[in-house]
Amino acid sequence: MSRKKRAPKRIFYPDSRYESHVLAKFINFVMYDGKKATAEKIIYNTLDKIKDKTKEDPIKVFNNAINNIRPNLEVRSRRVGGATYQVPTEVDSRRGEALACRWIISSAREKSNIPMNRSLAQEFMSSAKGDSSSVKRKEDTHRMAEANRAFVHFKW
Repeated sequence: MSRKKRAPKRIFYPDSRYESHVLAKFINFVMYDGKKATAEKIIYNTLDKIKDKTKEDPIKVFNNAINNIRPNLEVRSRRVGGATYQVPTEVDSRRGEALACRWIISSAREKSNIPMNRSLAQEFMSSAKGDSSSVKRKEDTHRMAEANRAFVHFKW
């Protein structure tokens, strides 16, 4: 039996202004059509707005938001016999970061009548406090995993 090949780990160099790997990854998530300079401008304007409004270090607010949204558990579909079960599994830290970034960006993009940097700033500040739609999405994911705890023995 052959072993399953894993994709190589991607190296994200830290961003130029704050030296944060997570922020560099977030910039890549915001980027459209390879326009990284535009994505960087949006993110740095967002962090400047956070600094003006909260008078705190914006990277702390950013990290608090990511940590409040990062899920610990998720459900994955597993087919056993003729039935499909939702099996709760732990989330790897890199996947949790990616999910948190994706959820923040999708909820910021839903606010279509506001510029992206302002909606991202609102999302970061409310997520850092713990009352945004992204935090609700994490709680829903955890609730689903708790509801299906009976199927945990169907692990991979």
